[in-house]
Parts: sequence; structure tokens; C-alpha cells
Amino acid sequence: MLAATDPLRTSRQCLVVVAENWNAKTGVLRAFERTSARSRWQPHGRAVPVVLGKKGMAWGRGLIDFKPAARKVEGDNKAPAGIFRLGPAFGYAPKPSARWIRLPYVQLTKTTEGVDDPRSRYYNKLVDRSKLAKVDWQSSEQMLRADILYKWGIVVTHNSAATPGAGSCIFLHIWKNSGSATAGCTAMPEPDLVNLLRWLDPGAKPVLIQMPRPEYEASRVKFHLPSAR
Repeated sequence: MLAATDPLRTSRQCLVVVAENWNAKTGVLRAFERTSARSRWQPHGRAVPVVLGKKGMAWGRGLIDFKPAARKVEGDNKAPAGIFRLGPAFGYAPKPSARWIRLPYVQLTKTTEGVDDPRSRYYNKLVDRSKLAKVDWQSSEQMLRADILYKWGIVVTHNSAATPGAGSCIFLHIWKNSGSATAGCTAMPEPDLVNLLRWLDPGAKPVLIQMPRPEYEASRVKFHLPSAR
């Protein structure tokens, strides 16, 4: 049974992404669920191929501090390793067309931006530029893209404290293809992401657990994680 202080004790859904090593640009995602903190994790659905950062992974800032010697930093093109809460979801469709998504949902518009300027008070946030009296950032990503990469997505709550320079705007989103790595997100085929969005329940406190295989296996017993083989 999980200890009372364990941050995973309330989670009944998890997504596990395992890569072969820190430099791998690809991995495999598996979903798991359980009925309570005392029950065993059970697999949900099939294994899904994913692409990771162009330079692999680095330890991120999530629910557990793994006390790494080196961490992810802004612009390193690495996906964060660790354990992270999920949500909200986002997409191009208006909310009425996305009623099947149970996570809180943000409709992206032409003025929705992901702020990656560490000097901004809005660092690591999705914001609507049109609703702000003053814009204080020099760098951001327009979320409503000309392609489908953000047609559907989920925010990964990496660096929730918005520590300047520790990395920002990490998502699960649609991939371009199986050979195109990301700037730090985890991406997959659209049908698989849609299946996850239909399944994920905010009441189950879903988490993303993402690590190279050796680190995942080392953490499995300590945090009662599911087998990802």
C-alpha cells in the first residue's frame, strides 16, 4: 500500500512512457488504471508508439523530486522525465464539440499563446493575449497552428511553480510522423490521443510517468508503479 505521504496515492489512472535511454527520441506509452490505492494497476488499451524530444529526455520538475544532478532547462529540446499531473486538455474545437472530453478543456484561438519567456509573469502558461491589458513576454508559441499538431492535446504539469528557465509548455499532442521528434513534448498518432482523451477522468487524478527504462525500473517498487514491459 502507498504511504500516506506518497503523491500518487490518490491516482487511479496513469500513462507510462518508457524510452530505452536518455538520448532516445522515441518511446512506448501504456495506460493503466486501478480502483483504489490498495489495488493493483491493470493495463488499459494497447501500447502506443510516441516521439520525444529531439535530444531525448532530462529530469523535469513534477510531483516527486528525484534530486538529479542535472535537470531540464528551457530550450534544451528534451522531454521531461519524472511523474506529472495531467490537464487541462486543449484543442481547436469549441467546447460543445468536445463534450466527450472529461478533463477541463481550453479552446485554442488565434490569440492563445504558450509563453516560454522566463522573464514573463505568464511563463509556462497558456494565455489569451486579447484578454490582457499588457503583454510582458518576448517569446511565445501561437497555439492555434496551421497544422493538426495541437488539434487535440493535454497539458503536462511540468514546472508548475514556473521556475524561470526550468522548461515550459510541455504537452501530449499529435505527432507529425513517427520520425519527427519534438522540442520537448510527447507526441503520438491522433487516434491514440483521442482514445486517451475519451478515457481520462479528472476524478481519477491521472498522472504521466515518463522515464528511461533503467530509471523506471529503479522507481517501480518504491512508488508501486505498474510493469511497463
